[in-house]
Amino acid sequence: MSQREPAGLTAASQIYAALKRDLIQGRFAAGEKLAIKSLKDHYQVGLSPLREALNRLSAYGLLTQENQRGFRVPALTRTDLDDIVTLRQRFERQALVEALDNGDDQWEAELLAAFHRLKRADDQAEDLEHWEQMHLQFHRRLLEPCASRWLLRFIEQLHDQFDRYRRLAPAIPGLRKTLDAQHGELVELALDRRTEAARALIHEHIQLSYEVACGACRDDA
Repeated sequence: MSQREPAGLTAASQIYAALKRDLIQGRFAAGEKLAIKSLKDHYQVGLSPLREALNRLSAYGLLTQENQRGFRVPALTRTDLDDIVTLRQRFERQALVEALDNGDDQWEAELLAAFHRLKRADDQAEDLEHWEQMHLQFHRRLLEPCASRWLLRFIEQLHDQFDRYRRLAPAIPGLRKTLDAQHGELVELALDRRTEAARALIHEHIQLSYEVACGACRDDA
């Protein structure tokens, strides 16, 4: 085996992470066909690791592959968003129940720490990307004790799909304030092991986020 192979895999992993981030953040327009040469130039990467990354992103659902050749950014449609949100609500309610059953003292401390980091990020509105990272970490930490690794993987994938819509949607300040407050309520319910109330709140939290994300849809479905 060539000693260059690990470097190639590393390059593919790096371009995968960079492209994934840019797709979620909306750097590429919905429906846009990606030009391989432009991607090579922009990311300063060779063809082989780039194609590997594109294939992985296609399998993950952040790209669509056309005739085994080209790649296109998926459209932002109400039909897909409705499907994503329905699955998020179902899976996250289930995962939260398991997390509250399994969570220990260390998890409680880490959840509180993640919430406080998110609160600090709320006060630094100019650094949106930092808030996005703290927000993601909070939701990961909330569900972390769930025993099903596969369930958490599916939730992570659905989060990424959902965030494509949410990040591109116009802000609704009143809803944002409510959503921020619900993070604190989720922590209180989790620490008190009020399972049914927590299930209901995570459902509502996702539903309110959906109302924001609908603003990114490009169809009337």
